[in-house]
Amino acid sequence: MEAILNSFLLVSLSEMGDKTQLLAFILASRYKRPWPVFWGIFVATLANHFLAAWGGSWISSFIPPNYLRIGLAVTFFAFAIWVLIPDKQDDDLKPSRFGPFLTTVVVFFIAEMGDKTQLATVALAARYHEVLLVTLGTTLGMLLTNGLAVFFGDKLAARISMTWMHRFAAFLFVVFGVWALIGLPA
Repeated sequence: MEAILNSFLLVSLSEMGDKTQLLAFILASRYKRPWPVFWGIFVATLANHFLAAWGGSWISSFIPPNYLRIGLAVTFFAFAIWVLIPDKQDDDLKPSRFGPFLTTVVVFFIAEMGDKTQLATVALAARYHEVLLVTLGTTLGMLLTNGLAVFFGDKLAARISMTWMHRFAAFLFVVFGVWALIGLPA
C-alpha cells in the first residue's frame, strides 16, 4: 500500500504542468472527445510505466544496497530540481487519421519516454521492488492529473498555481531523496 500511495503522490504532483499534461489538454481540445483521449492516456501510461517499473526493479537486483541508496537519493534530488523547470507547450500536434484513442496511445507513450514521471517510476520500482504496485500508483497519479487536463483543463488552469504545485512536488522529491539516503522506508 505504501508503494502505491507514494508512487501516486510523487507522480501526480510532478505531472502537474508537465509536457504530457499539456499534451492531454491539447489532444482533448483538438478532438473534442475526452473519453477516447482519457482511455488512450490510460493504455499508454500503463504500458510505459509497467516497462519502467520492471526496468527499475530489474536494475536494482544488480546494484548493492548501499550504492542503490545513494543512487536513488541523487536521482530524487535531481528530480526535485527538474520538476521546478516548467515544460513548454508544443502546438505542432495535428489531428491524426487514426482517431483520438490510437493517436493518444502512440503520442502519449512516446512523449513519456525519458520524461520525469517515467524516470521517477524507474526509481520508485528500484526502491520498493514492487513492479505492479508502483505501476498502479504511478498510473493512477497520471490518470488523475491528465484526467483533470482532459475534462477540466481550461477551468483548472485559471485556479491552480502550477508554480506552487511544482514546488510541492520538488519538496516531496527531496524528502524521498533524504529517506533513500539515510535508509528509512519511504
